Amino acid sequence: MKTSHNASRRHFIQTGAVVGSGLFTGGLLVGCAMMPDKGPMAEALRPSATAVGAMPNAWVKVGTDNTVSIICARAEMGQGTFTSMPMLVAEELEVDLTKIRVEMAPAGEPYTNAMLGGQLTGGSTSVREAYDKLRVAGAQARMMLVSAAAERWKVDPAACKVANAVITGPGGQTLTYGEVAEAASKLTPPKDPALKPAKDFKSVGKWVKRLDTPAKVDGSAEFGIDVKLPGMLYAALAQCPVIGGKPKSFDAAQATGMPGVKKVVQISDGVAVVADTYWHARKALDTVKVVWDEGAGRSLSSPGVAAALKTASASSGAEFRKLGDYAGGYGAAAKKVEATYELPFLSHAPMEPMNYTADVRADSCLLYGPTQFQQAAVGVAAAVTGLKPEQITIRTTFLGGGFGRRIDFDYIVQAIEVSKAVGAPVKLLWSREDDMKHDFYRPISRHTLSAGLGANGMPTALKLHMTSPSVTQRLFAAFVKDGLDPFMTEAAVTPYDIPNQLGQVVIHDTGLRVGYWRSVSHALNVFANESFIDELAAAAGKDPVAYRQALLTKEPRYLKVLATAAEKAGWGTPAPAGRARGVAVMEGYGTYLAMVSEVSVSGKDIRVHRVTVAADVGSMVNANVVAQQIEGSIIFGLSATLFGEITLKNGVVEQSNFNDYPVVRMNESPVIDVQMIASTEKPGGIGEPNTALIGPSVSNAVFAATGQRLRKLPLRLA
Repeated sequence: MKTSHNASRRHFIQTGAVVGSGLFTGGLLVGCAMMPDKGPMAEALRPSATAVGAMPNAWVKVGTDNTVSIICARAEMGQGTFTSMPMLVAEELEVDLTKIRVEMAPAGEPYTNAMLGGQLTGGSTSVREAYDKLRVAGAQARMMLVSAAAERWKVDPAACKVANAVITGPGGQTLTYGEVAEAASKLTPPKDPALKPAKDFKSVGKWVKRLDTPAKVDGSAEFGIDVKLPGMLYAALAQCPVIGGKPKSFDAAQATGMPGVKKVVQISDGVAVVADTYWHARKALDTVKVVWDEGAGRSLSSPGVAAALKTASASSGAEFRKLGDYAGGYGAAAKKVEATYELPFLSHAPMEPMNYTADVRADSCLLYGPTQFQQAAVGVAAAVTGLKPEQITIRTTFLGGGFGRRIDFDYIVQAIEVSKAVGAPVKLLWSREDDMKHDFYRPISRHTLSAGLGANGMPTALKLHMTSPSVTQRLFAAFVKDGLDPFMTEAAVTPYDIPNQLGQVVIHDTGLRVGYWRSVSHALNVFANESFIDELAAAAGKDPVAYRQALLTKEPRYLKVLATAAEKAGWGTPAPAGRARGVAVMEGYGTYLAMVSEVSVSGKDIRVHRVTVAADVGSMVNANVVAQQIEGSIIFGLSATLFGEITLKNGVVEQSNFNDYPVVRMNESPVIDVQMIASTEKPGGIGEPNTALIGPSVSNAVFAATGQRLRKLPLRLA
């Protein structure tokens, strides 16, 4: 999630070392501390952030037994942080990547994501935020180890060389890192460690196998759903069918006598059956009769929500973009074009449904499971239990998908409440139906665009008007000012050279809770913008690629990816029989992308056969992970493009599982051709942006194939 304040929220790296800490003894522990951030997350969670405590921001641990451990502060949910983060440290530390251990960081302000202002994994920030910081940590550790060896040998450190965690002196003498770790821990870290030039990188920027793959293949990787604690019980939870509803009363007479059932408890938003196994808990839950107070959400329906959104869009809203004189340019245009685009609520639908394990005791609380927001988890645990944050320990497992859903922490609160009620460690497990019907949904949105074209068919004026709920207003209300939520206007400002522009946004609460979803508002705005620019090209009678190129003459990175994608996709040559191509471009999270989709249409069925994407991600860490994330985000976005839609009837979400909320299957997946553009620019994020680009590229291809302009997702032919 990128905000317009990134430039003013950058932080310089301070160096520091933790020596003789009780957290790690008998070796060297090195960290580089970031200045505390003042961003939206930090401000909104100030009590929790302050109370979490000041853990040392340690990234490197070198043991006297020659073990090297690297701390990863960002959750691993498939995007490769357990490989890319260690690579940055290992490159400067001069250790074999395959020989290191990777540990997940605990909660604490030192592990704050400086780009977001909280200890949070999201917004494709992991590499961007860590690129320099972790390299500095590795370089500090290397220099301290070398200095310790040089002191023992009484030689100049500059005369020593390092390779594979072994230091070699000028006379050929050698010491391992472990042999000097203790002495190195007593040294003062260098303030400005020399970093490798990119030309000397051994692994960074290369195609490297993921470190977490073996464990995920052999089953030893620990996801939240795998957690086991001594004496642990299992909980299944009944939640009100209408989101926001609360239990009024319940009858658990039958459940309490069923096999394995230990207790039935009411918590703030549901009724939980606690048993010795999940199956016993789930079976018993089916017999519990709950009377619900459904609340105001009972009145929600999809037609009503859409009508209210349309009414709200009549307001001019808040301005986020004003360039030149839109009204004058539009009024003087030789031709006018207007279109409205609509996008639905969407579920995150991660492979691993929500689950969490909590062990609440009189003087402590253990939080154990998958989360993208450790800082918030500790904060809510303190609020629910009354414990001090320093009495709360968090262990973050691998996440079986996050996509923004695990930034929220409702399921964590539920696990804490159940454990507190029964006085034992409890693993709370949601079913797939629970997960689908009680999500924090990707916001619905409505976009009206209008443009004036000159006599040459090129746009002289452009207006974007967007109406949608604000996730930020719910989670971090203090950051929404003057009607503007910067997480609603990502990629809303077009890259095209149009002299007169106006951008407006209306925040409208539909009554259904919403959350950050992979690519956040890029997915909404890019679909509208890139569909509309295609409409303008058609209105001008011009080729969609050439039209874009003519408007991007001041944008070399855009031009490069566009030319590359077009060439590799065969743009300008006939598509295979029965197929057509569509194009779209965008910048998201500092990454520049162009995509060409090749589709066929049979009756009302749309089939995507091939997707060619050119990506300029700036300085890459791992080309393998970059390719994986491009492929995965395309499939994720294609599922939303072709199928994804959450609908409401009498306040209840109608979709419940993958039978009525389908995702793209293997036999429906296109061939994906990834073209990576060599770049020395600052690292960009890659986990999310392609999710936003696939929709308009497919929609534009459908228009090329059929002449039908589809302005609503999911795509449905008349």
